[in-house]
Amino acid sequence: MCGWLKRSAALAVLILVAAGCNLSTTAPTPYPTPDLPRVEFLAPVNGSRVFDGAELDVELLAQDDTAGISRVELLVDDQPQGESQPEANSVPVYRVLLSWRATGIGVHPLTAIAYRADGTPSDPVTILVEVVSR
Repeated sequence: MCGWLKRSAALAVLILVAAGCNLSTTAPTPYPTPDLPRVEFLAPVNGSRVFDGAELDVELLAQDDTAGISRVELLVDDQPQGESQPEANSVPVYRVLLSWRATGIGVHPLTAIAYRADGTPSDPVTILVEVVSR
């Protein structure tokens, strides 16, 4: 019985050592992800209300430290509503003022996307605006 116990203990140690050899103590090296352009709404704020038919000023701030911003696009209800390009080919910080005539009572998603000159887009940023009757 004692021999069986010794062999079992030795086998258990061997299994633990073998398992330990397969475990890494260093963190895996993450794959680099591209540094995308960024865009944010300065105005209006998410959840704003506007009267049906009113002209809504949409102020956006786009930034890209890598290659610069070459274009900013505004979509309303997933349809293009306007875009703006800086005077220079690409700029690291670009502040944009676009307008949208608020039509259609209800909640509308406004989405902004900034682009580099090579076409690399930012992650889309969406806010909701409620159009109400007068």
